[in-house]
Amino acid sequence: MSMAGRFLGGAQDRLLPAAIPFRFFVTAAVFHLLAWMVLLLAADEVAGFRGGTGPVLAAIHLLTLGTLAMTAIGASLQLFPVVTRRALTRNWPGHFSYALMLPGVALLSWGMALHQTTAMQLGAGLTCCGLLVFVALTANNLRRASSIPVVAAHGWLALATLFVAALLGVLMIWGIELNILSNRSGLAITHLTLASYGFMGSLVLGLSLVLIPMFVLSRSLPPNPGWAQLGLTALALLVFSISFVSEFPGLIWLALIAGFGGTGFYLWQMAKILRSSMRKRLGLPFVLIRASWGFLILTLLLVTAYLAGLAIPNAVSLIGFVLLAGWLLTFLCGVLHRIMPFLASMHAAGKSGLPPLLSDLTAEGPLMLHAVCHFSAVTLCGIGIVADQSLLIRIGSALGVVGAAGFATFAIIVALKVRQGPRTS
Repeated sequence: MSMAGRFLGGAQDRLLPAAIPFRFFVTAAVFHLLAWMVLLLAADEVAGFRGGTGPVLAAIHLLTLGTLAMTAIGASLQLFPVVTRRALTRNWPGHFSYALMLPGVALLSWGMALHQTTAMQLGAGLTCCGLLVFVALTANNLRRASSIPVVAAHGWLALATLFVAALLGVLMIWGIELNILSNRSGLAITHLTLASYGFMGSLVLGLSLVLIPMFVLSRSLPPNPGWAQLGLTALALLVFSISFVSEFPGLIWLALIAGFGGTGFYLWQMAKILRSSMRKRLGLPFVLIRASWGFLILTLLLVTAYLAGLAIPNAVSLIGFVLLAGWLLTFLCGVLHRIMPFLASMHAAGKSGLPPLLSDLTAEGPLMLHAVCHFSAVTLCGIGIVADQSLLIRIGSALGVVGAAGFATFAIIVALKVRQGPRTS
């Protein structure tokens, strides 16, 4: 049986009200635009950034929490019930999580940009409460899951790493005022690793096992490679975190080996899915998705080169930028190209019984503008970081703003075309 058939069977009965996922998606698109705008204003500080409050840190959190996490929450709240075949029993927690996350991320980022500790503390508190609501809601769903255990296990790893990453973030913010942290840089790296590779990465790796086959109309994969992928990813995250928190860097090479192994299993599965695809013309979304896989490999290679002592100018900033804007942002934008029109179509079908064509729900012009500008922005900013050229970073960020505006236009158009499904909150 095809993965698409397993994934979609009875999915209509497990749809959330359209307002829940699309609220997260449109907000993520707006924060995406704001992240590039703040990066444009802070172009002079990007290449040499090594931590500390200021506009660069604000841009990072507008991207990680405002764009990536908002997208992940909206997608997970809708997709996990479909994948696990267990509908959410209540809709209000999704609304509540959003109501906490929106002001929390905005206040946290504002406080970081202006070095306002109180604003950061309040924003972090609201954001963490919103994330905890999401964790509790998703954990309750995964607890009842049995249909695709390997995907559910990736979900559990994502929730566990998110919980730890959030605690470390709060600890670092309060530590600014209390001055109680002796290994702040190690905690910061661990926080970024668990939030990006842990939370976001686990969701990407797990949901790819169902989303990519569904997109390309491929048959189901055997579960064993997925379990190997999960085990190596968990080992890499655990050992990497221990190596930095304990200030014992020798362990990091074991983490890198496990990371390369997990990535290898993931990419092997993705290649096998594409080879068995019944849909050969995959379009612009898969240009982004395939490119994101390249950025994932590049990130690991850059980390390896940096730890091996190779002289890469501004390596820390470059690795963080390729990780966040290269791998994760590129992948999620590619997935949203397909997921947003798909969900809009399902909601329309839920009310009228006859779904509209996906092409009728997709704004091709803004998406093409986004793709061209996004790749140009990532390339120019990456070169600017290595060359320590603020002008290149500024031009790249400006292109990122234009591309993000195109993507926001697409998201708003799709959201406006969505008809509310038959369920109510």
